[in-house]
Amino acid sequence: MHRDPSLPVGDHTADPERRRMWDERHAAREPIESTEPDPTLSAIVADLRPGRALDLGSGDGRNAVWLAQAGWSVTGVDFSPVALERAAARASREGVGVDWVQRDLLAWTPDAAAYDLVTLFFIHLPAAERRGVHARAAAAVAPGGTLLVVAHDRTNLAHGVGGPQDPDVLFTAAEAAAELPAGFEVVRAEATRRRAGEDAGARAPIDAVMVARRAG
Repeated sequence: MHRDPSLPVGDHTADPERRRMWDERHAAREPIESTEPDPTLSAIVADLRPGRALDLGSGDGRNAVWLAQAGWSVTGVDFSPVALERAAARASREGVGVDWVQRDLLAWTPDAAAYDLVTLFFIHLPAAERRGVHARAAAAVAPGGTLLVVAHDRTNLAHGVGGPQDPDVLFTAAEAAAELPAGFEVVRAEATRRRAGEDAGARAPIDAVMVARRAG
């Protein structure tokens, strides 16, 4: 695969084996996710003024590219070079610029208080690792900025469909909200069932959605 010369090179990953697993997943299927932005993102951003955005664990770029199209100055971070190549190609096709950064969220700290919006979508880690990633994400939010966390809710195991089947990497929005540092106001913390599609009776995934705003 041709590497976009604008992408950073080098191994910035604390866990190379985990990175290789995700490289293989991205290489096996394109796209690995929907081509549309996450509906929670588009709903939340509708009420925000575009500024600097940081999309952590950006994957193949669906949310980061959409934010750039909506007028945000976006940095997308992922540890998979395959994902970043796909993301850069998507941004090029859509005619938008995104600053793609190859880093492992377990080993990298973003600039403090630098972003008007920080997002984490479906980053599932053991609790101790998750708390560290979430804490660094919160620290990156600028005064008056917004932190948005979306993941498969713990109740998805018994009452939803799809997503990780390991309860140790799942959490609730209330748990994420309780772990926020001082200075954040919780705007929303709830479990939300996604649309099941054409069959209204079908089971659908249940997401944990946490939105918090840093005091300005």
